[in-house]
Amino acid sequence: MQLTAAVSFLTILQEESVSIHAYAHSFLQVILLHLEHRDAGVSNAWLETLLSVIEALPKETLRHEILNPLVSKAQLSQTVQSRLVSCRILGKLTNKFDAHTIKREILPLVKSLCQDVEYEVRSCMCRQLENIAQGIGTELTKSVVLPELIELSRDEGSSVRLAAFETLVNLLDIFDTDDRSQTVLPLVKSFCEKSFKADESILISLSFHLGKLCHGLYGIFTPDQHLRFLEFYKKLCTLGLQQENGHNENQIPPQVLEQEKKYISVRKNCAYNFPAMIIFVDPKNFHMELYSTFFCLCHDPEVPVRYTIAICFYEVSKLLNSGVYLIHKELITLLQDESLEVLDALIDHLPEILELMSTGGESSSQENKLSALPDLIPALTAAEQRAAASLKWRTHEKLLQKFACLPQIISSDQIYYRFLQRMFTIMMTNNVLPVQKAASRTLCIFLRYNRKQEQRHEVIQKLIEQLGQGKSYWNRLRFLDTCEFIIEIFSKSFFCKYFFLPAIELTHDPVANVRMKLCYLLPKVKSTLTIPADKHLLQQLEMCVRKLLCQEKDKDVLAIVKRTVLELDRMEMSMDAFQKKFYEKDLLDQEKEREELLLEMEQLEKEKQQNDGRPLSDKIFEKKRRDSKTPTLLPKSTPVSVPGPSSATPSTSKEIKKSKLIRSQSFNNQAFHAKYGNLDKCSGKSSTSGYTPSASSLAKTSMISLTDESFRNRNASSVPTSFSPNTPLPSTSCGTSNPVDPKSSGSKDTQPRKTTLKSRKSNP
Repeated sequence: MQLTAAVSFLTILQEESVSIHAYAHSFLQVILLHLEHRDAGVSNAWLETLLSVIEALPKETLRHEILNPLVSKAQLSQTVQSRLVSCRILGKLTNKFDAHTIKREILPLVKSLCQDVEYEVRSCMCRQLENIAQGIGTELTKSVVLPELIELSRDEGSSVRLAAFETLVNLLDIFDTDDRSQTVLPLVKSFCEKSFKADESILISLSFHLGKLCHGLYGIFTPDQHLRFLEFYKKLCTLGLQQENGHNENQIPPQVLEQEKKYISVRKNCAYNFPAMIIFVDPKNFHMELYSTFFCLCHDPEVPVRYTIAICFYEVSKLLNSGVYLIHKELITLLQDESLEVLDALIDHLPEILELMSTGGESSSQENKLSALPDLIPALTAAEQRAAASLKWRTHEKLLQKFACLPQIISSDQIYYRFLQRMFTIMMTNNVLPVQKAASRTLCIFLRYNRKQEQRHEVIQKLIEQLGQGKSYWNRLRFLDTCEFIIEIFSKSFFCKYFFLPAIELTHDPVANVRMKLCYLLPKVKSTLTIPADKHLLQQLEMCVRKLLCQEKDKDVLAIVKRTVLELDRMEMSMDAFQKKFYEKDLLDQEKEREELLLEMEQLEKEKQQNDGRPLSDKIFEKKRRDSKTPTLLPKSTPVSVPGPSSATPSTSKEIKKSKLIRSQSFNNQAFHAKYGNLDKCSGKSSTSGYTPSASSLAKTSMISLTDESFRNRNASSVPTSFSPNTPLPSTSCGTSNPVDPKSSGSKDTQPRKTTLKSRKSNP
């Protein structure tokens, strides 16, 4: 009850439920009354509340209600608990008053408590000297605080000496060069010399603050003192390792085990301070002065030590800069560490480390990426397999996310043969959803930066066939996750070209969860369309949504469909022409599309040079940009959403637009020939749903039947010359050329599309 009351009082203050004056009048006395509660836990809870309240109270209230009574509470005649509370309050009050008040009213109490007969009180007051020094300024610190610290550093109580040492280190920035060299440095030297003979707890504190100490005293060390401190640090890094003798742990006395635990803490603190020690010796001298120590820390038998050095590995890499190649082997060692905790600590900054490794040192060229780290790929694959075999799926997920940096580090061929298939396997077989999603996103990034068209097309085909058309509904769900990542990572045209049709085909999926997930994705799918270039795809999207409204039987899916329709209606479409509201997004999309084209052009350039030794002309590059939405070479089973190539050039711009629209609609007719033959059955229902196409769109759709056969014959004679004669043209008819999975098939109605469209035309 007391603990809850203390927290409640603090909450009232933080939420400003009452004015500060009302709070001081109603609650402050209750808080002060319970500071000396007989239960230490209750007393500390009320003390923490009071320390927070002091920040908000006005000076006059602090003086009358807290500072004045504190004079009597800090006397030796009071209990130890009362004097300890007084120490904490004095440390907090210092920042609330001016220097004159502090010197006249607070510092005498501070001196009295620093000379208290109880070592607990002296130690507590010593730890508050840092706050007091920051409140009184440099001059008073030198004349009042520093003499007290010197005296406390020679105290008979080890805890008091430890508190004095830590406070001294924290106040190094306040002291000038003379104070550091004449007062602080001799104290530190004495402390270091006596640390091995004293209690190991002092040694633990010294090892923790050694980096800060060396940094603060850097300018005043003589060469001999510099070397002495460095040797002291090296000795601490191997403390306890020489005493290992292979005995069974059960045979070692308890006091020895306790001592070894303290030695482990010392080595862990040394690992924590390693970056500071690199600055101390200068990174240029790392190999000669500290490499052997770094090697020992990376191979330490205790996991906490290796874990800490793994956390510091990125800082060490940054400090070494061009000398980062010196620690290549240690990176591989930590990647292969048997403890997943060490691996988890290392991979937090793995992309930055690998970037430094690949660009720093002697091997910075693109061709020498792998020569710099010959064992990197086996180490990464082994680390991933260890993480996958463990129960620590979060480490596995994090590692897969960090693999996204690999296209910047190693070649796309290495990624394709060593990592990409593994991402597929994880997506297909792993049982942890976050891991599957991480693998899916990383695979999309691998695909984004792959430089070979045939490899890209193979990956796209696998995604569509094994996931989008997979027998397991779980795989089809992961395909939709992958589509979401593709929309995020790739350009709009890329998604429309390869994944638009396979995605919306899942509106016919027999599993309600798949249809439901697709409904949530439809707004993002629609955002990839650009009007008027993708008008035919928009019509197909509308037909799919209309069919869901007409035929959906699952009430949950139907409810989501209705909400999605409203959201789709509210969406503003991106236009080919300039629009200010979409300016930034359009620029980003154009940049993505440009990079994708450059990757394709690189491959075509290499092929062209291999064939005739001449580079591609600018004219071909411009043609590639204009025809960026033409179908690329994919197997017949892969649906591609594109308009067909034209064999004749219309004379006017209107004829050009009309010709392109007719060809696009002809392809769309083929793609949805078998899927949407029975749409006329639900035309009456869809008219009541509020999502019906306009009369003009129906009239345009009816033109498809007039040009279907003639265009199919004409299109057969207009195959681009760059296509291989052995590779079949991609078929855009998803309903006729794709092997239909019985689980993912939609309507069984095979009525020809022409008949349906004619009936619509007769009854608009």
